[in-house]
Amino acid sequence: MQLTGVTKGVEITTLADIPSEGTGLGSSSSILVGLLLALHTYQGDSATAETLAREACQIEIDTLHKPIGKQDQYISAYGNMRFITFKTSGITLDKLDICDKGKQRFDEHLLLFYTGRTRQADPILAEQRSNIGETRPLLEEMTKLAYRGKDVLSEQAFYEFGELLHEGWNIKKQFASRVTNSEIDDMYQTARKAGAIGGKIAGAGGGGFMLFCCPPAKRDDIRASLHGLKEFPFRSYCDGSKVIFNYRN
Repeated sequence: MQLTGVTKGVEITTLADIPSEGTGLGSSSSILVGLLLALHTYQGDSATAETLAREACQIEIDTLHKPIGKQDQYISAYGNMRFITFKTSGITLDKLDICDKGKQRFDEHLLLFYTGRTRQADPILAEQRSNIGETRPLLEEMTKLAYRGKDVLSEQAFYEFGELLHEGWNIKKQFASRVTNSEIDDMYQTARKAGAIGGKIAGAGGGGFMLFCCPPAKRDDIRASLHGLKEFPFRSYCDGSKVIFNYRN
């Protein structure tokens, strides 16, 4: 409210289809970006996506000292499927070269399940940060995977993208001790045996949601193998945070 200049009382209500914390889906940053947009709109301001992302990062990282990155705030503000590059000179967001039908096909290769467990990301991220000196070679490998992932998505080579997810998950597990556990490993292996090409825990790890990439023909087999987990259907959107209703007397 201080950033947007709101000085009097307002009523704020939030609704979500997922648990309120510890999911790994970037929900805290998404809600913050949406709240900033709502408050700017309430003030009669036209805030750009860059402004929303920058202010959200300022609140979470500079003010609240969260040990997080900036990808959640920026993708929530800008939307679409993007390749985000972070450099000392600034942040760039390039749209992936994939058509609407390609996005639909991509969605048909993905499944998202809730593990039934939430977790606090801060301790995992803090340990991951403290391990950077030892894990730098792994981080460099993850960077290479990201660039390969950009290319295979543009080519709509979704099977290869699933293989990259699997490779990335095996690397990610080495970043911190609580990224995974025996239960998560069992879920992952069960899905792989049922036909998943690859997958990962969303966010820091330790719980929350698991994303799998699989051939569309294997979706029902994977659902059956993970019958104890709740599936969350989703699809890709082009828009970032936006105001859908604005009424004043």
